[in-house]
Amino acid sequence: MSRVSPLRVAVVGAGPAGIYAADILSKTGLDVSIDLIERLPAPFGLVRYGVAPDHPRIKQIIVALHKILERGDIRLLANVDVGTDIAVAELHRYYDAVVMATGAIRDAELPIPGIDLPGSYGAADFVSWYDGHPDVARTWPLEAQHVAVIGAGNVALDVARMLAKHAEDLLPTEIPDNVHRILEANPVTDVHVFARRGPAQVKFSPLELRELGKVPDVDVVVYPEDFEFDEGSMAAIHSSNQTKQVVKTLTDWTLKEPEDLTASRRIHLHFLHRPVAVLGEDRVTGIRTERTTLTGDGTAAGTGQLHDWPVEAVYRAVGYFGSPVPGLPFDEVAGVIPNREGRVVGPDGEHLTGVYTTGWIKRGPVGLIGHTKSDATETIGHLVQDAPALPRAAEPDPGAVTQLLASRGVGHIEWSGWVLLDAYEQSLGEPHGRERIKLVPREDMLRVMRGEA
Repeated sequence: MSRVSPLRVAVVGAGPAGIYAADILSKTGLDVSIDLIERLPAPFGLVRYGVAPDHPRIKQIIVALHKILERGDIRLLANVDVGTDIAVAELHRYYDAVVMATGAIRDAELPIPGIDLPGSYGAADFVSWYDGHPDVARTWPLEAQHVAVIGAGNVALDVARMLAKHAEDLLPTEIPDNVHRILEANPVTDVHVFARRGPAQVKFSPLELRELGKVPDVDVVVYPEDFEFDEGSMAAIHSSNQTKQVVKTLTDWTLKEPEDLTASRRIHLHFLHRPVAVLGEDRVTGIRTERTTLTGDGTAAGTGQLHDWPVEAVYRAVGYFGSPVPGLPFDEVAGVIPNREGRVVGPDGEHLTGVYTTGWIKRGPVGLIGHTKSDATETIGHLVQDAPALPRAAEPDPGAVTQLLASRGVGHIEWSGWVLLDAYEQSLGEPHGRERIKLVPREDMLRVMRGEA
């Protein structure tokens, strides 16, 4: 039977994954009506709330996402929490298909003794704080002179850099005022980053690593004894230009003389050190690592040689992890919604009719923006293939779902609200010569977005 009304699709999550999925769907040639449902008042997900404020180049991704949403053919319904304000099962009353693009915002666990001591933090929480996420506390306990960061990816570098960087050097960015004030009083002198494998196995991007060496009044310290290159390392260097650049940058830093290290703050990069325990009784007093050695295939094995490092705070940056959505299956081990190429599957292995997923909640927190686009293309391809056989929504009128939300006291925010917030944040920054100053409290954001400020 031919359709008499457009295909109604809800995309849940207005980060890059959700926006790209909506954009790709809008260009398939289908007669389609798309709602982009977002839990937070503002769109753009981890690009707004997961990229360090001193990385404006990466934040320019928002410009491309902005252009997609300002076209007007994709309706934004922000400040709506699927699973709380409206159940997934209820969405099927208003939509023929639902695409989950809720991302991964929790910290992956690191099961070592002492990891839950006061003074031990997850990187995701710290990133959310310094990026002005509306659902986290306005304060952060920056009291440590010596800090350990566990991880070998760009998030670990971001955390180390934000801890070591002087607050005044962040003023040209969109950093929230409350974050700047707390960073001004940060007593840190040394940040130690620990990676369990060697320089050829780290997941730093070359640009991010080079930027680390340009932070004013911050020295990067590496240790020649931590540099080991086995057969697997050499193969990685020869096969990847990115790995080659990273190794070259790190190796160049080994040539620094002690007299060249004159900055007031230091970031120490330690390789072949596997954290085995966070030390302390009432709070963090140190971290214990085990020296590792490369095994020839890119992995590392422990040597039994232990080292204790006195630190007063520990940040784990060992990856992000997805969160379950009430009413949908969830893989507690992988932190994803179980799926086959984007089609969500139930416990019996059968596809859940009309339910799809894309982005990190589909494949785990790996890959860059380019992967997100190809990921969305795969998922939307299956949705389009399935479209003719999808059961019809009982109430497909676009006004029906917003009436339901209003009846429940859920004040959803549409694109016009973001335009008001965007202009307001820019107006806050203009007197200070800054592109914007990010507004943080949810109630303040909503007041501006509703035209009440």
